[in-house]
Amino acid sequence: MRPLPRLVAATVAAVTAVTAVTLGAAVPTVAAGPAPAPPDRIDLPHGFQPEGIAIAGPSAYFGSLADGSIYAADLRTGEGRRLRPGPGVPAVGLKAEGSKLYVAGGPSGTARVVDRATGRVLSTLRLARDESFVNDVVIARGAAWFTDSTSPRLWRVPLGRDGVPRTADVRTLRLRGEWRQPEAGEFGANGISRTPDGTALLVVESTGGRLYRVPMRGQRTGVAERVRVSGVRLTNGDGMLLQPADDLLYVVLNRRNKVALLGLDDAGRTASKRGFLTSPDFDVPTTIARWRDRVYLPNARFTTTPRPGTRYSAYGVPQP
Repeated sequence: MRPLPRLVAATVAAVTAVTAVTLGAAVPTVAAGPAPAPPDRIDLPHGFQPEGIAIAGPSAYFGSLADGSIYAADLRTGEGRRLRPGPGVPAVGLKAEGSKLYVAGGPSGTARVVDRATGRVLSTLRLARDESFVNDVVIARGAAWFTDSTSPRLWRVPLGRDGVPRTADVRTLRLRGEWRQPEAGEFGANGISRTPDGTALLVVESTGGRLYRVPMRGQRTGVAERVRVSGVRLTNGDGMLLQPADDLLYVVLNRRNKVALLGLDDAGRTASKRGFLTSPDFDVPTTIARWRDRVYLPNARFTTTPRPGTRYSAYGVPQP
């Protein structure tokens, strides 16, 4: 802000004062200093058991594994609130699109669409009627794409004009090609993103630490191709974040308490390690989202037995 010019003539000062009183204008104040830095830590409710994070503007949204409730926090201040009591179904991965949140429902075999201002459930979608774990979600090409950690499949949920899809709109995408499903009881497809050119999905398989490219359209839809990753194995791979301007993919390695930074080619067929992001504050981080020059990760604390009084937090880390 430029400084206000000095009023050097007494008559001008008097006229200005009279005008301000007459019009009810506020008296100019000294310009404020720079805004305080956002907090490094976002405290979540005790016993919340966070897993997913989504960011829209300065607002961060966290989903609870305990009861499926959504906690909204202001990243500028760190303050927040639980939007409303949860439906009793876990909230795992989530993404924001417009005024809505698209939420993965874990072992319930469902996904739901939530109003991000109120937390009201607008739609509950039945994705699977057999054993499943609906884990993560990404918005790409007019649809929400959900991963299943127990079976080799994804679900495509078109957003539609009102952004409130219905179960009849759901399509199952079987993973074929080079996809290797881990043994029963082990996690398969987990985090999901898109390629920098937007033509395909990237899916990390947690147990084997492999990254796959999955086309969204055309004859090869669902035919998984293993991404050639050099310099790192993505074991315990969880949430992912694409920074398309730099062809950079963040892959959270949850129980390893670090984030792998991968440089991608535009089509997402090759990747190479650019480094790791870590912090002494990490305690099994699971997912990641960006605001300004920071990335934020909730600590799921899977190595700690959850209790009603267990403390949970999310941390903001400067981008490398």
